[in-house]
Amino acid sequence: MEREAITELLLAYGQGIPGALDRLLEVLYPELRRVARRQLSTIGRAGDPVLDTGVVVQETYLKLVDGTRVSWRDRGHFLAVAARAMRQVIVDHARARRSQKRGDGIVHMPLDGQEAAIVEDADRILAVNEALERLGDADARMLKVVECRFFAGFTEAETAEALSVSEKTVEREWRRAKAWLRSSIGQ
Repeated sequence: MEREAITELLLAYGQGIPGALDRLLEVLYPELRRVARRQLSTIGRAGDPVLDTGVVVQETYLKLVDGTRVSWRDRGHFLAVAARAMRQVIVDHARARRSQKRGDGIVHMPLDGQEAAIVEDADRILAVNEALERLGDADARMLKVVECRFFAGFTEAETAEALSVSEKTVEREWRRAKAWLRSSIGQ
């Protein structure tokens, strides 16, 4: 579907036209799955059978239709917001895993190799998320660039379009953000 048609669906949703969001998500579903697959592969899940691409897309849909009507400017802006929602879904899942690790009222039982990897992965996901939150506190635009480039897999041009900035700005902010995160995470 052409970008203009997607923008029309976004505007229709913003105007409260029934079914517009459902149609939009139907059209963008393959792209949402691509973004979810990328996020799961980049920030990890250690083979967690509970969290897969479909679950992330479904949970993201629920976050996007939580009752607040967002005025998305275009496809890029929508996908940037969806990528942020997906990261939140993955982080929420990691927090739940960490909670299970600490007991959360459950009788402690030894973990097998896969369960131990899932818990370690949850710790890593939460560490990355904490670093991203600090980055957002330091520079909100740099965080948005990371969300678009790293989590959504946008090109510099797509990121520039989604954030309404120049490609040079994206290039500069991406370079700064990577250096800041490497320093913050200690890698």
